[in-house]
Amino acid sequence: MIDIQPINISQRNLGGTDYFLLWAGVAVSLAEIWAGGFLAPMGFWSGFWAIILGHVIGNTLMGLGGIIGSDHGITAMVSVRPAFGLRGADLAAVLNIIQLIGWAAIMLVIGGQAGAMLGASAGGIWADHRFWVVAIGGGTLLWALYTGKPFWKVIQNSAVIALLLMVIVMTWVSVREFGSGLSAGKQSGLPFMIGLDLVIAMPISWLPLVADYSRFSRKTGPAFWNTWWGYFIISSWMYLIGLMATLETGNTDPGILMLEIMGKVGLAIPALMLVVFSTITSDFPDIYSATCSMMTISRKLTASAFMWIAGILAILVALIFPASQYENFLLFIGGMFVPLFGVVLTDYYIVRRQQIRVAEISKVGGAYWYSGGFNGIAILSWAVGFAIFEVIAIMKYPVGGSLPSMLAAGGLYLMLMRTRKEENAGG
Repeated sequence: MIDIQPINISQRNLGGTDYFLLWAGVAVSLAEIWAGGFLAPMGFWSGFWAIILGHVIGNTLMGLGGIIGSDHGITAMVSVRPAFGLRGADLAAVLNIIQLIGWAAIMLVIGGQAGAMLGASAGGIWADHRFWVVAIGGGTLLWALYTGKPFWKVIQNSAVIALLLMVIVMTWVSVREFGSGLSAGKQSGLPFMIGLDLVIAMPISWLPLVADYSRFSRKTGPAFWNTWWGYFIISSWMYLIGLMATLETGNTDPGILMLEIMGKVGLAIPALMLVVFSTITSDFPDIYSATCSMMTISRKLTASAFMWIAGILAILVALIFPASQYENFLLFIGGMFVPLFGVVLTDYYIVRRQQIRVAEISKVGGAYWYSGGFNGIAILSWAVGFAIFEVIAIMKYPVGGSLPSMLAAGGLYLMLMRTRKEENAGG
């Protein structure tokens, strides 16, 4: 079911349309609508440009991470090994497991609240968010378990097409009920760069797993561009819906508000389907990739066992996770993974010029073993980038932490690796 060994080109079976629908389905999410609402203090036009620019930056970085997978048939956490070393990549994998289970739990929290709201009129178990957390979490686990089966691709693509049709209906209801948000006065409560960070964090959150899927691509070009456009169009759309609804209503949970309105105008069933299937299609990659990361660290258990563990943990965390911490979680993800992949992308595209010795990728004592399995230069550069991100966040500098931390980590790594190369050549 899951094999983290490099996939031979003859075994790859996904094309451009598959990637467009995969990432469009991931982007159809109440969490993204909610995140769009965070930008309301910026006003419509500042929020709009933060959404567009943030997605251009975040999607491009995400797509570049995916190219490593499609070029060499390797998973996201395996792609970290050439820069960080085999054991250094394990450290990244542990953090990735934590953030993926966290993301899965957040999606279940939001889906559970939405399901309970729509089921309130029926009462009983249907109005209990815990029932919906467990039900949707179970569906997500099953979806992940069957990922890669011959019939899964047909079901996945069909579900996403149906979701996109329901999103069109939701958008129409939203604009009719709330307006566009254009009439809201100019705001100034959120600096542009901070808003930009909140947008970049969303596609960046997929960077540590995008290669888990791009490794199945028949060709790199279609995989990159369809991943880019599929996520860019739909995620930007979701953010804009949340921004407009919050500007017009002041509601801090625009996704739930729109579903409630859909229920009142006789669209309760489509609204419920949107909740269930949008959560599953955006959540199953977290469970699947958490399993890939677990198997990067250890293979003492089967992939199915790891997946059951990840799925159950996500449900348990969702039952206790404080939704008020969602914004802080987004910033935490940015702080950890923006500088990490600043190092990985610099290593792959500049230091190695897109060349990886795949035969050495898992070899103890091989080309990517460095010192005891760790590349100290990569870890130091990552730590410096993370520190810069956190200082900017703590001191509330209105510049945003994503780009400075990524550039600092990548730039320091490049300088130190070139210095090491010169010293080795001179010695």
